[in-house]
Amino acid sequence: MPVMTKRVMSYCLENMQIKNFKTISSTNTYALEHFDVLDDFCVVIADIQTAGRGRFDRTWVSHEENNIYLSFVLKPENKKYITNLTQYLSVVTARTIESYDVSPQIKWPNDVLINGKKVCGILCESKLKYSNILGVVLGIGVNLNMKQETIDSIDRPATALNLETGKIINKKEFLSKLLNEFEKDYHKVLEQGFGFFKTDYLKRIDFLGKKVYIQQRDGAQKEEYIAKDIDENGNLIVLTTENTEKTILSGDLIL
Repeated sequence: MPVMTKRVMSYCLENMQIKNFKTISSTNTYALEHFDVLDDFCVVIADIQTAGRGRFDRTWVSHEENNIYLSFVLKPENKKYITNLTQYLSVVTARTIESYDVSPQIKWPNDVLINGKKVCGILCESKLKYSNILGVVLGIGVNLNMKQETIDSIDRPATALNLETGKIINKKEFLSKLLNEFEKDYHKVLEQGFGFFKTDYLKRIDFLGKKVYIQQRDGAQKEEYIAKDIDENGNLIVLTTENTEKTILSGDLIL
């Protein structure tokens, strides 16, 4: 069982319930397993994850203590735009990174890159009761401070904020900025959806008009397209090799 640390996290927002663990298997797994007893807008944070995971059940390297591993437990009454919270969190993370004089990019749907290398991954998982959605667990991992040799051991292009800035990143400061930025427009996103932050999202992407590949799961065949646009719901509009328009609702975009 994970052991909760006793230290007080004074940098967190007062209206957020914080559960901070020294070591845990996965913040998303814990949040899903304890969803019914955790408050709405609870934040589960870990210093180390022993089984961190991303989309498509990929492993997320989580044994460095000075990175961000956290999950939001979200139970809004209005769930119409709840799926847009993943893309909202990618914009929030990009804004936070930009405060360190770095220019990140967003790769659809919600990866955050620096110079084409992944610095942040986001995983959203729904909590269902029968066929009804009770809410979501929105997890995020951000590489703040990592050694180059650790980054080199990852099987996909990756980076860390300290490697891009040449400076050690204060984890407490970054986390405070991230939480405040997420809370700021959270309710507006629930009311208005992707359209509320679409402009902010679009100005951080650079793949429109380019050839891309979409893969629905690891090992699946990649389909080739030209990325055309992002619609009002955050879906990717593409042109097929037959020059017909198609809407992609989910998948892994490969540049």
